[in-house]
Amino acid sequence: MSEIIELARRAREASYALADASRATKDGALHAMAAALREHTDAIVAANAKDVAAAREAGTPESTVDRLALDPARVDGMAAGLEQLAGLTDPVGEVVRGYTLPNGLELRQVRVPFGVVGIIYEARPNVTADAAGICLKSGNAVLLRGSSSAKSSNEAIIAVLRDAAESAGLPADVVQGVPTDRAAVKELMQARGLVDVLIPRGGAGLIQTVVGESSVPVIETGVGNCHVYVDADADLDLALGILLNAKTQRPSVCNAAESLLVHAAVADEFLARALPALTDAGVTVHGDPTVVAASKNLAPDQHMVAGKSGVADQDVVVRGAVVDATDEDFGTEYNSLDLSAAVVDSLEAAVQHIRRYSSGHTEAIITRSQSAARRFTQAVDSAAVVVNASTRFTDGGEFGFGAEIGISTQKLHARGPMGLPEMTSTKYVVTGEGQLRT
Repeated sequence: MSEIIELARRAREASYALADASRATKDGALHAMAAALREHTDAIVAANAKDVAAAREAGTPESTVDRLALDPARVDGMAAGLEQLAGLTDPVGEVVRGYTLPNGLELRQVRVPFGVVGIIYEARPNVTADAAGICLKSGNAVLLRGSSSAKSSNEAIIAVLRDAAESAGLPADVVQGVPTDRAAVKELMQARGLVDVLIPRGGAGLIQTVVGESSVPVIETGVGNCHVYVDADADLDLALGILLNAKTQRPSVCNAAESLLVHAAVADEFLARALPALTDAGVTVHGDPTVVAASKNLAPDQHMVAGKSGVADQDVVVRGAVVDATDEDFGTEYNSLDLSAAVVDSLEAAVQHIRRYSSGHTEAIITRSQSAARRFTQAVDSAAVVVNASTRFTDGGEFGFGAEIGISTQKLHARGPMGLPEMTSTKYVVTGEGQLRT
């Protein structure tokens, strides 16, 4: 028996005990995990230092190193996240719907755990504690496959979480780490029947690989080519504030805006204000011909018009530039201070542009027109459609869910921020008094 199959079998056995656990037991385990993380902060930070040193030696960009790095404050934040989970409502056992059939049968649809969840994720070791906690609270045993760059950190965190779970009366195998080598990952993706669902968290390449190669059902998360559309009836002051927040508040995340669309009726006025603001913020705008032409009216220190930039060449583009967009630019999730931009002739043209290039994450319209807002929310088929607010609000915490495992950009089984209820399935409980089908 291979190591992965053995891990999955142990997770399956642990999932049965977890499914039977009371909320008090699960919450007690979460509090024990939080306390253990704080108690072992020094050991976790020391293990993380090995990963950080190896990353720097390998020439990893400092932005990536920062996401990898842990310090006592970040470990305390991981612990606080587990304590917050303990305070949330337990989804297991919730009655989704229930009624009595004409024949007297009582029917209830009840939330139940998936069973065994595999999570494949990149870089940030804080995800290890977050994912373990969310899975435990929703009654799922979890197999965690982090990136090799965080191997020492993840091993230290998982060891602490396992011991804490066991001390609280749960099997240690409710939380397990998976080897980071490619063969192990492929085997995990083929463990259908032992693993109930896989959730990849990371870049487009990771997600596409898991979706394409897995026989285990997959919930896609994370890729966000999010749009902000400034309508003909937009409040331009409002639009500018929303655009800057959506693009620059945290550009590396999946709900940051990656593309700007502006109605032609307000393009001259809005671009004259937006382009200087974006370039002042260090944003490189990859614009269509109309946007590039508008940039020529900016002061020389506020723009730079280059030739075809192309995604492959963006590293050589000076921050704060306005450059010619390629078709590839409009379909790119940059995760950086880059923004594609185009002028459209109508709301319908904006919808068509979004349908062509969007990843189905979040799209926003800025408008004072109720009819335009209704049409946009009806016609745009994404996990979240926002009216007069930043795309950055598509988040489990911001939606009031308290926690999330990721943002699903597909339509089955869940869509949008995946909180605790989305980490469950359902079963039907049918109660009768001897009814027979005729």
